[in-house]
Amino acid sequence: MTHILAIDQGTTSSRAILFDREMNVVSIAQQELQQHFPSSGWVEHEPEDLWSTTLATCRQALETAGIEAGGIAGIGITNQRETTVVWDKATGEPIHRAIVWQDRRTAAYCQELREAGHEEMIADRTGLLCDPYFSGTKLKWLLDNIDGARERAEAGELLFGTVDSYLIWKLTGSKSHVTDATNAARTLLFDIRKGRWSSTICELLGIPMAMLPEVKDCAADFGVTMAEHLGAEVSILGVAGDQQAATVGQACFEPGMLKSTYGTGCFALLNTGSEPVVSKNRLLTTIAYQLDGKPTYALEGSIFIAGAVVQWLRDGLRLVKTAPDTQILAEAADPEQDVVLVPAFTGLGAPYWNADCRGAVFGLTRSSGPEELAKAALESVGYQTRDLLEAMHADIGEAEEAVLRVDGGMSASDWTMQFLADILGAPVDRPKVLETTALGAAWLAGMKAGMYPGPEDFAAKWALERQFEPGMEQAERDRRYRRWKRAVEATMSV
Repeated sequence: MTHILAIDQGTTSSRAILFDREMNVVSIAQQELQQHFPSSGWVEHEPEDLWSTTLATCRQALETAGIEAGGIAGIGITNQRETTVVWDKATGEPIHRAIVWQDRRTAAYCQELREAGHEEMIADRTGLLCDPYFSGTKLKWLLDNIDGARERAEAGELLFGTVDSYLIWKLTGSKSHVTDATNAARTLLFDIRKGRWSSTICELLGIPMAMLPEVKDCAADFGVTMAEHLGAEVSILGVAGDQQAATVGQACFEPGMLKSTYGTGCFALLNTGSEPVVSKNRLLTTIAYQLDGKPTYALEGSIFIAGAVVQWLRDGLRLVKTAPDTQILAEAADPEQDVVLVPAFTGLGAPYWNADCRGAVFGLTRSSGPEELAKAALESVGYQTRDLLEAMHADIGEAEEAVLRVDGGMSASDWTMQFLADILGAPVDRPKVLETTALGAAWLAGMKAGMYPGPEDFAAKWALERQFEPGMEQAERDRRYRRWKRAVEATMSV
């Protein structure tokens, strides 16, 4: 067995990446995924699309590389987190579309939980806030709003899972109903200190615990695929939510190490070691990874809109045909204009956690055009990242040599990464391997299979492609950030 297959099921596409013994990428297959927006603030996927695109890309990656499934030592899965699927235990049929992590339909119920005084208890157990972002209130919504769902759930007929659980269920022919600690930690239902589902929170939300999957380490035996899917039975040996997989792929194994992933959203994780750190600045306390039964914790800042702002320019405003065109426009923008875009299309994440506000643009002039909008869109990612890092520094203090490791699609943009370094006033490191999310999942599976090295040797293989050094004057950096903060305050006040 000479290869590891990584499944990277994301918000806008499903991908399969084949890695060899040296952890080099051998082949990649990708299919875009349709999102559905049935109402304002609602975002859904067809579960069948999640499954069919995953299976198709796995087969395509194997075919492209000319590798038989019998040569695969293990499968690693990484997935969009918090997205919620409920399906029939007997038939495997979903009872509704998957409710995506971006969905805000449970905002009013989350407000009820806060007003009733439950947020402190929930945060203490889960490390999370009462926000529609997480799976728990989405699951409650499905049980409350789909005819007969609650009765069927209480009768043991329905199962819940995040996307990893659903894919494993399908891959193993309904034999494995499992998840890993990182995905469980994003449901609002998992006690991250005790390492088990919280009966108190499940009772509060009215969720039958029989629906919930078994929780395992990130590197574990998650089951074996049916031979009919890939041509042979293959063991699933690694699972982690996408941001945690990227943390692993960036080899952030030491406390104080920090990574930020720029995909549909932006997610910064700071390794805090073996003890959870409670944020005083509305960051999330979560599990970075769990190996050999021992969780490593992290502080996380979540931005809902990063790469999605470029998709908006392309698909909504039709200002660009491809994502790289955005950088070309930004480079041509009038430097004298000070346009600020707050991309709160589905509310604002950390550290604001405002589910109700919506996007806004400030500083438009008669001569503002596509170039200035594109520049403001890319800059918004840097500003939001600084918001997260400011909160992290307030919680744990600033490291003497704070360096941000970046990955994800937007990290390929030199212009965006340079602005990020400028507005942070700190170096930004881009690795040679940008497929860090898939690499993290592959490493977990490969390590479990005995094919890849342990954490220390894996970390030694991390290689820098380019470091972006800040070049902006401190006074200009502060002026711009103050303007951003005023724009955010105005956006939330509408």
